[in-house]
Amino acid sequence: MKIAIGSDHAGYELKKVVYSWLDQHGHEVNDMGPYSDESVDYPDYAHKVAESVACGEADQGVLLCGSGVGVSIVANKVKGIRAALAFNPEIAGLARQHNNANVLCFPARYSDPETIKKSLENWFAAAFEGGRHERRVSKIEP
Repeated sequence: MKIAIGSDHAGYELKKVVYSWLDQHGHEVNDMGPYSDESVDYPDYAHKVAESVACGEADQGVLLCGSGVGVSIVANKVKGIRAALAFNPEIAGLARQHNNANVLCFPARYSDPETIKKSLENWFAAAFEGGRHERRVSKIEP
């Protein structure tokens, strides 16, 4: 699977953890930046990742910023994106099962590597349940 990843400066170190985990699990990873921990604007990278997923260049996306809120807001502005803020592994799994999330966002200042790895594991292992959730997801975009 092709996965686009991005962050801001606060998420830079944990983005390297995400990259490594994805690579070890056989995914093709496109790191869309930043490439250092120098201060940057999170919308620039959230837009890149979300657009990559929306146009089909990537199958899924992962974003990180300090709280995870900023990147999730930006990503959700892109048509076709359903970005979810995952602060624990259970939420990550539910984001896929109930919301068919195609971008997973992490709060870098409130996460640790093991929680992120387990969250990624749950997200990729889960499948969209459809049914009543399909009706709800279809109401997200007109």
